[in-house]
Amino acid sequence: MANNFDSNITRPLAKVFLEKFESSRILSKNVDTQLLSNKFNPSTGDTVDFKRPNDYTSYRNATGDLTSATASDIITGKASGVVQDYFTTYVNYDEADEAIKMDQVDQLLAPMATRIATDLEVDFAGFMMKNAGLLAGTYGTAVTTWGDVAAASSVMESAGVPMDSPWCYAVNPYTKTSLASDQRSLGSGGTSGELISAAHRKAIMSENFAGFDSVLSATTLASYTSATTGDLVGALNGTPTATYAAAKDTMTQSINVNLIGTFAGVIPAGTVVQVTGRNRLNLSTRQPIIDAAGANVLFTGVVTEDSAAFTAGAGTLVISGPGIYEATGAYNTVDSALTSGDVVTILGADNTLYQPNLFWHKQAFGIGSVPIKKLYSTDTLATTEDGLQIRVSKFSDGVTNTQKVRFDLRPAYSVLNPFFAGQGWG
Repeated sequence: MANNFDSNITRPLAKVFLEKFESSRILSKNVDTQLLSNKFNPSTGDTVDFKRPNDYTSYRNATGDLTSATASDIITGKASGVVQDYFTTYVNYDEADEAIKMDQVDQLLAPMATRIATDLEVDFAGFMMKNAGLLAGTYGTAVTTWGDVAAASSVMESAGVPMDSPWCYAVNPYTKTSLASDQRSLGSGGTSGELISAAHRKAIMSENFAGFDSVLSATTLASYTSATTGDLVGALNGTPTATYAAAKDTMTQSINVNLIGTFAGVIPAGTVVQVTGRNRLNLSTRQPIIDAAGANVLFTGVVTEDSAAFTAGAGTLVISGPGIYEATGAYNTVDSALTSGDVVTILGADNTLYQPNLFWHKQAFGIGSVPIKKLYSTDTLATTEDGLQIRVSKFSDGVTNTQKVRFDLRPAYSVLNPFFAGQGWG
């Protein structure tokens, strides 16, 4: 029996498109996609909110007397998922009709599905880079050894990131060559030898290495070009707000900075800033994080949106991974509050292209789909196993007297916890 494309327009296309779309995803398959799925409706506008977990302080004394203690405040925070633009591809109806009749749907749809998946991955990777609150390695130094990868795992563990969900590390494809070369010198014996041998033969990434469930190769990692400031050192101009109540809904913090010199330009998103004298805390134990050399790990934050233009070296940066400090605070992320006059350093060098590796806990970020209205009763809504929805529609263009088939995805991104992710260097 011949294909009756008119009575079943979109289902066979949706089935194949979804399969090809799924096979092209890397980063977006390794974050929390269930949390934001099917949570949007017209009443939520372009955001939807999710409750952050509460935390509390504890007290110790010999008698159990709480007379001098202060009860923990119950502060409810939220993570907002922001709706993004549509990702759309479309093709002439005649091409789709011919592909089905000739059993060539795979060849027709694979490039279209790959295009949407790739554009999604590039866009989401940029979102991850700009909202990853941790830092591993020396900024701007390429990863060349498996020890560099393991260092990021140490950063996550020492920061108190739980191991209740998968940890991932993503590198660009050229790093595979560096790691494969590094493995030649490590030998081929024992458990680690199995990893080394396989990676050397195929120059592929690994599973279950140094706490990471997956070490992934991704062509979609984001990059940015640093500003030409003339001097990368300055100081805080004013004391930033350091309360959890101020940071809880966005997990960002605004800091006013005076750079040495007369810089007049924009500090781009993705830039990492460091504050001397303020030290990161383990989020679980609330103890200062100590590095391999026995030194405190200084506070760093990543610029999450391009700044407004600086004037005579002065400007405001919005950073992800806020420095929270309150007396007996349950949500402190630093051992003392950022204060006016603290030395601030913009990490890296002037006018340099940077592409950091990324490492993250699965629940650092969320991605989900906004339910898309059907254009016609024959539309098909196809959903991946982890909640991303593709709409397949046949439509007519009365101006050009043609018929087409379109494929749409509309995602929403959310930062669930910036301290569960970081930029990775060597």
